[in-house]
Amino acid sequence: MFKFAFLALCLFPALANAGPIRIKDLVEFDGVRGNDLVGYGLVVGLNGTGDGIRNAPFTEEIMSNLLERLGVNVAGEQYRPKNVAAVFVTANLPPFARSGGRVDVTVSAIGDAKSLLGGTLVMTPLNGADGQIYAVAQGTIIAGGLAAEGDGARVVQGVPTAGTIPSGAYVEREVEFDFTKLEELRLALRAPDFTTAARIESAINADLGRGSARMMDAGTVMLNVRSIGKGSPAHVLSRVENIRVEPETKARVVVDQRSGTIVMGEDVRISRVAVAQGNLTLRVEEAPTVVQPNPFSEGQSIVVPNTSASITTAPGTGLAEVTGGTSLSEVVAGLNALGVAPYDMIDILKSINAAGALHAEFLVN
Repeated sequence: MFKFAFLALCLFPALANAGPIRIKDLVEFDGVRGNDLVGYGLVVGLNGTGDGIRNAPFTEEIMSNLLERLGVNVAGEQYRPKNVAAVFVTANLPPFARSGGRVDVTVSAIGDAKSLLGGTLVMTPLNGADGQIYAVAQGTIIAGGLAAEGDGARVVQGVPTAGTIPSGAYVEREVEFDFTKLEELRLALRAPDFTTAARIESAINADLGRGSARMMDAGTVMLNVRSIGKGSPAHVLSRVENIRVEPETKARVVVDQRSGTIVMGEDVRISRVAVAQGNLTLRVEEAPTVVQPNPFSEGQSIVVPNTSASITTAPGTGLAEVTGGTSLSEVVAGLNALGVAPYDMIDILKSINAAGALHAEFLVN
């Protein structure tokens, strides 16, 4: 049995007409973005779940380098600790992060460590795309999984080889960006649409004055910061980002075949069609029989095949009419009137789309 969910936005009145949305929730401001950081470090304090040194020689190398920097000479020594693991450390440096600020980091094992649970990340520099160090991470790892094993079995829940350190890195270097000297700023729409871009342009011009914004294309609106003259660019953006606009969305049907989920947008329409649907089941069963010779007779046991085959035809829905929907509620009501099984509904939608009667973008995951 498969779990099936048929979600329709019209069934929730609050979602059918979401109303105006803040511009800050619709666009990305050009230049106001984070930067990815990455580092290579060592986790210690594991309870025998670290890297096998023979299978991960890079762990031994980084551990030797770390000990030598701390004044411990381990040259030529043979050691096989099981409580250390080599890891990649990643983080995102948020926009306008200042020295001394803290950011979250994610720690992921790169060797054959079984778990990072309870481990401590040793001081690890985090580099940006330019090779410069922007933060330094250290702290106790919060792993998101659990692993346990015995002599003959092992059970794993979640991913114990990855974890996080909340506020685990200090910002050491700031990204040079003089926001006060901006004269123009681009607003990049997360979902490019000409209608939405035009509405953003009109809303900004109505609030800040004519000529404050102009639409460049479906995904870009240019904001003229210099002509607005209402304080610094930061003051202008604080006002622009809270202007509310009602976005335009495409008519779209999204189908997830694995979970049996169907999501329809508010503007989905179906032309008047007739649908017939039925199921054909072919069943073949094998039940071989062993035949043995009579007692005290010469012969050998043989296997005799025994096959049973049958074909079953489900009654189906017959030829049913789905009237043209003028609203999402009518479309849903028409499809539900067919009374078919969940995954059959997905096949019906595919067929309606192939017939040209589904007036929406049809996406299958």
